[in-house]
Amino acid sequence: MRRLGTTRRTVRPIRTARGRPGRGALAVTVCAAALAALTTVPAQAGQPSHGERTRPHWELKDTGAPDARFRGLAAVSRHTAWLAGSGGTVLRTTDGGDTWRDVSPPGAGDLEFRDVEAFDARRAVVLAIGEGEASRVYRTADGGATWTESFRNTDARAFYDCLTFFDSRHGLAMSDPVDGKFRILSTRDGGRSWKVLPDRGMPVAQDGEAGFAASGQCLVSSGPRDVWLATGGAARARVLHSADRGLTWTATDAPIPAGDPARGVFALAFRDRAHGLAAGGDYRPDQSPPRAAARTADAGRTWRPADGPPPAYRSGVAWLPHSRTAALAVGPTGTDLTTDAGRTWRTVDSGSYDTVDCTPDLGCWAAGEQGRAARLEW
Repeated sequence: MRRLGTTRRTVRPIRTARGRPGRGALAVTVCAAALAALTTVPAQAGQPSHGERTRPHWELKDTGAPDARFRGLAAVSRHTAWLAGSGGTVLRTTDGGDTWRDVSPPGAGDLEFRDVEAFDARRAVVLAIGEGEASRVYRTADGGATWTESFRNTDARAFYDCLTFFDSRHGLAMSDPVDGKFRILSTRDGGRSWKVLPDRGMPVAQDGEAGFAASGQCLVSSGPRDVWLATGGAARARVLHSADRGLTWTATDAPIPAGDPARGVFALAFRDRAHGLAAGGDYRPDQSPPRAAARTADAGRTWRPADGPPPAYRSGVAWLPHSRTAALAVGPTGTDLTTDAGRTWRTVDSGSYDTVDCTPDLGCWAAGEQGRAARLEW
């Protein structure tokens, strides 16, 4: 979406967290205890004091890139994560954020990376946004040592916003409407090649409707075939759903502020094919419209507004691992927690983040402006 062009699971990365027998049960136990701490102990912004270290909190990680804004984030595990951001910057850590390696594609300094999808520590796909040829896709299979440009948009009318993958081979990218319909790009070989899907099954877009390239979460998938697309900028905010990997879609209105180019649904997260969360609002700092979150329990056929939504615009959202009711939403003014599946939210941190992502081994990460990256310490 052009309105954010100058400044992104849910099955986002393909996670392969495996462990010894009993590790899953241990993770559930740890997560439950951590959630109890989150709901009973007030959180403070920034680094916690010594006495606060027993509660879950964001721990900032020095990326060494203070000039970059990271709207693209792919959490692979507690140890491995990828960041993609402004100035063509791509970073990778494999030691829990203690060190970050600059693995940016050569010659990409003029590009705006807004989404990254990672399969493991070596394989990742990144999306650059913008009009015409500024929208590109790059792929690496060696941890960023080398990159291949696998797609460059040649249609001046297209503007790609987000990526998602169903598995290590099948994925989609979405563009703002072309000829009155959202354009969907598809890969069947892990991002090595892409083709535009026919738009016969895509509903007609509203006047001014588009996606927000704010956190890499305007296009998300769950399971082998289901995918959702978030929109804004038009008279009504909508969520589009496809159950056949993007061939046919249905559109549903979302009870999130709309009617302005700066308003709509910015991020989606699904913990399975039925239960999802939507977050958004108005990204202008002087505007804080209410009703900036919603939830669904029927794969997006209907959406209900949060009874107690976040207090301001939120650009990223993610379910906490091993929980059916807990999730985090992030934005420039803070992090909010829900423990009742999106019915109510409360602010637990005031730090600025644009995107958030979690993995089954309790690896929750967030990223944003001024090179900010953080991991949730349990």
